[in-house]
Amino acid sequence: MMRSALLVTHTGRRQSLQHAETVVRDLLSAGFEVRVVAEEVADLDLPPEVTPVSGLAAAEGVEIVLALGGDGTLLRAAELARPVKAPLLGINLGHVGFLAEAEVADIDQAVQEIVKGTYKVDERLTLDVRAEYDGRLIADSWALNEVSVEKGQRAQMLELLVDVDGRPLARYGCDGVVCATPTGSTAYAFSAGGPVVWPEVEALLLVPISAHALFSKPLVTAPTSSFVLTVDPYTSFAVLCCDGRRTWDLPPGAKVTVERGQLPVRLVRLAPKPFTDVLVAKFALPVEGWRGNRR
Repeated sequence: MMRSALLVTHTGRRQSLQHAETVVRDLLSAGFEVRVVAEEVADLDLPPEVTPVSGLAAAEGVEIVLALGGDGTLLRAAELARPVKAPLLGINLGHVGFLAEAEVADIDQAVQEIVKGTYKVDERLTLDVRAEYDGRLIADSWALNEVSVEKGQRAQMLELLVDVDGRPLARYGCDGVVCATPTGSTAYAFSAGGPVVWPEVEALLLVPISAHALFSKPLVTAPTSSFVLTVDPYTSFAVLCCDGRRTWDLPPGAKVTVERGQLPVRLVRLAPKPFTDVLVAKFALPVEGWRGNRR
């Protein structure tokens, strides 16, 4: 059978286009069928052998999905890779690129590893989310990084009642609440004051945003836990957001349930490295400290 790969890239950057075109040609030369998202084909200078694809079936049957860009591009590619359980390789052409496995300088090596099939695959925990109001389903989605419920009006505080494992935990007057995975602990949850959790840890995070409450610390719960966030009937409307990509308006009284996802995202690992090293490199942590190395 012919080997196949799907490529997703950030067409808004000229550099991304050039690298994407090179990767496509290298994979074609190695005997791969290469698919490219149809909306991106017009922006790329590609050989006629490339197959334009669209819709959720774009990654059906592929050996690997490649995301060339930043974390936003990888999250977009994950929407195609997750339903068909395809491994996903992120190549960072953006700024931080915490989800990416390879940097721009590693592209040639990454393609070689794909061709040889010597890469490994890690499964990352996801979140399933559904929102209901008055017996009606408003949203049914998922997230790799985080699910957030935030205030819909800048000038008004949001009132949220939070239940964990079917028991009431706290009522927050806040800007919102972030429910995150360990993978997402370095994203929005981190900015909101949450802890960094190693990807190998199976846990869920709950992080209030600017909460006016005596108990507003971030929480780390069991991976089997479930969260229910209820928008107070007497507060303003809220906004539900998954991975910063999919949003829904929530009327007062809406309930949002968040729990461990049924399907993980399968991320490709080329040369596994300690997460500590990744953390130091991506956040440019001052390992020497401001006083320097005194030895």
